[in-house]
Amino acid sequence: MVTLHQLRCYLATVEGGSFTAAAEQLGLAQPSVSEQVRLLEQALGTPLFLRVGRGLITTDAAAALRAPAERALGAVDEAVRAVASVRDVESGTIRFGVFGTARLYLTSGLAADVLARHPGVRLELVGQNSQDVLDELRRGRLEAAMIALPIADDGLQITPVMRDEVVYVSADPDRLKTPISASALAQAPLVLSEASWGNADSTRRQLVRMVQSVGGALNPRAEVEDIESALDIAALGLADAITARGLLHRMGDRVPGNLGWVSLRPRVYDEFAIVHRRGSELSPAVRSVTELAISRMRAIDRAVRQRRVTHT
Repeated sequence: MVTLHQLRCYLATVEGGSFTAAAEQLGLAQPSVSEQVRLLEQALGTPLFLRVGRGLITTDAAAALRAPAERALGAVDEAVRAVASVRDVESGTIRFGVFGTARLYLTSGLAADVLARHPGVRLELVGQNSQDVLDELRRGRLEAAMIALPIADDGLQITPVMRDEVVYVSADPDRLKTPISASALAQAPLVLSEASWGNADSTRRQLVRMVQSVGGALNPRAEVEDIESALDIAALGLADAITARGLLHRMGDRVPGNLGWVSLRPRVYDEFAIVHRRGSELSPAVRSVTELAISRMRAIDRAVRQRRVTHT
């Protein structure tokens, strides 16, 4: 029977040119290495080395064995790495980037999924906005993230996950009778979220382009950090808000009851995608989180599509 240890001793002997050199490379005694090679020759039924003085000459059989032996040991090393990767999913820290409003779409659910699947891990879901998550990716501090598109970075691999319609939210039913045009949006009294990011925010950039297409400008009456505050202000009738259907669906009863919403014209969508550095292979741990995040977001997408409730 041929063993992996025999193959290692044989390869080290081929590379070193002697049992002494092979023993030094492997950290073994010289007699042990020569004995393993002898046993390998016995198992194969042919000599691998010809002893010439204190040196060795490889036979044709030894030359033929080299590539298969290297592949066999390489496969074993790969198997060990694969098991180590699975082990690493079961312990240690998993760090995954998310966009700002991900906490409303999926954070608690995703955390629950990950911790239930991998009870031994420590999970970090990081990110206040897609832009700062992108910075973390570029610096190598994150393997992967789910962010809002568009992005301008040829160095990142993009996997689209979900598209969510952006809608106009108001407490005034008269403002919700028809879809909101670009001209109407330019004149609307708005409260917008993501104040710290301003026009760097992906949704905000789309709104800016929309009103600029008719020669207008986006001039909100108020800006706040979170969408909950924007909706509360809208519920008071002081300004109208902009958000996505999926967020309203996820918030459910937390959306003030006097608010309704209507589409923009033309329709505007938030698009979300998994991104990671192009050419890199995700670790099993991060790949697991990625799969769970995609599953969560697509479940929300299906629920919103099935519901498609129009508030007027």
